[in-house]
Amino acid sequence: MLGIAALYSVLPLVWLVTSSTKSLGEFSTTSAFEFADWNLPANLRALFSEADGVFLAWTRNSVLYAGVGAVLGALICTACGYAVAKLEFPGRRTLFAVTLTGVLVPTTALALPLYLMASELRLVDTFWAVFLPLLTNPFGVYLARVYAEAAVPDEALEAARIDGSGELRTFFRVALPMMRPGFVTIILFQFVQIWNNFFLPLVMLTDPRLFPLSLGLYQWSTRVSQFPQYNPLVITGSLLAVFPIIVAFLVLQRQWRSGLTAGSVK
Repeated sequence: MLGIAALYSVLPLVWLVTSSTKSLGEFSTTSAFEFADWNLPANLRALFSEADGVFLAWTRNSVLYAGVGAVLGALICTACGYAVAKLEFPGRRTLFAVTLTGVLVPTTALALPLYLMASELRLVDTFWAVFLPLLTNPFGVYLARVYAEAAVPDEALEAARIDGSGELRTFFRVALPMMRPGFVTIILFQFVQIWNNFFLPLVMLTDPRLFPLSLGLYQWSTRVSQFPQYNPLVITGSLLAVFPIIVAFLVLQRQWRSGLTAGSVK
């Protein structure tokens, strides 16, 4: 069963690799997993030159949305989870229960309210209309709270406060280093979620220069039936769009595994 699951996950990537080497005519003359005459360099040149290099703009946008958004969002979630776990304030349990309720709400259900709010703030069709909603993640708060309870001893916090450390300094200098595996785990979850985010940019954006890769490649894919020359562009662009997620998993693998294990055991 593990072998079947691995094939189910890997075969689409193999298909992307083989298909990205084909020219437009070779899609109908070769099998799905057959390499062609190595047309990948020509496909890459066509991809980067299409529409004055709009693919590079989409890549830059995705890096900003996912990279900066993942780090800032993970920091906010970690701080919130730490506060709920280690600080005493009125309504703490109620606030956490409301936060957990947010995990049950699908993101697509929030798209219309977010659009109406962005419209009132005149943020529609701007970078901020997509970026700001990505900074919150109820599941990240839950994960940070679980990890803070397990990894941050109350004695260490009390020692820092006795030494005159304020709450912000205690969090950044004492608690956050102890929560580093959980923090990295949240970064990874945030990065993957934002990188694959599609519906929110679809609702918020109309300017193609602000699209992330997911929305831009979808826009090209809708033209394939009328303009077949977009087919190699979509496939090659999809292949390139996978690499940042693979790199993120490889770089953060050790911290991700340790953080996820601690949270699941707790």
